[in-house]
Amino acid sequence: MDQAKAQGSSRAGSFPNNSQESIAGSINDGKEAVTTGASEAVDTGGAALKALQSDLRDLKETVEKLISRASNETVKSAREAAGQVSTAASDITERGAHVASAATDQVKTLVTELENIARRNPLGALAGAVVVGILIGMMGRRN
Repeated sequence: MDQAKAQGSSRAGSFPNNSQESIAGSINDGKEAVTTGASEAVDTGGAALKALQSDLRDLKETVEKLISRASNETVKSAREAAGQVSTAASDITERGAHVASAATDQVKTLVTELENIARRNPLGALAGAVVVGILIGMMGRRN
């Protein structure tokens, strides 16, 4: 009879460990999902920034071609305009880089905050992970 109690208590003792492992796994899955999302957002932002840079280079080349066909007086005005376009393009590129950097920083902050929340309230984090999983599953079915 004591042996049966010992087995029962060992089973009861294993439940929290499994629960902790499950919570830790859910937290890690959540971290991976957020990290993947952040990485995809940064990649998308980077691709958009490269496309914008390419478009701006093409625009600059077009303006330079127009300058070569114009008269001396027009050439001076067009060069000034090209300089302004180049400056504007540089400003846009720089702003895009700042936006991508800010987005990356915000995602990192979000991941850190999610980790802190999960440490303070592991059951809430587990419930949140379940809800996110259900939402992702529902979105997957629609596609």
